[in-house]
Amino acid sequence: MAYMETVKLETVYEGMHDVTSDVQEIVKKSGVQEGICVINCNHTTASIIITSFWDKRGHVDIQEELDKLIPMRYDYHHDFDTPTDAAGHIKSAICGTALTLIVHEGRAMLGSSQGLVFCEFDGPRSRKFFVKVIPD
Repeated sequence: MAYMETVKLETVYEGMHDVTSDVQEIVKKSGVQEGICVINCNHTTASIIITSFWDKRGHVDIQEELDKLIPMRYDYHHDFDTPTDAAGHIKSAICGTALTLIVHEGRAMLGSSQGLVFCEFDGPRSRKFFVKVIPD
C-alpha cells in the first residue's frame, strides 16, 4: 500500500534547506522495501532538487548562479507580489517542483554525495512538500 506524508518547514529568504533526512525517514516509516518515492513541492516560487550533500557552499553557488541568470527586477510581464516573487516563478519552473527516486532495500536511492534540497526563491515563508512512497 502507498504511504504519504506532508513535511512542513519555515524557510529563509532565498534559502537552501537540506531535507534529505526528512525524506529518508518517511521512506523508512512507509515500510516499503522496493518501489518509488515521489517528492512534490506545490509552490510556484520554490523547488526541490538533488545536489551535493557534503559541501553546503555549493548551495550558495546554486543560488548565486540562479540570481545571475534570473535577476530580481521590476519589468517582468506578469503581476507579482514582489520582485523576488516574479524571478522565483521562473527559477521554480527551471529547477522543477517534483522528483522521483527509486526505493531499494528500504531507502531512497541517492549517490554517496547527493542530497535533497528544498530551494526557497522568495520567502521567508511557511512551506510544505509531499512525499509519497509507492511499493512495486
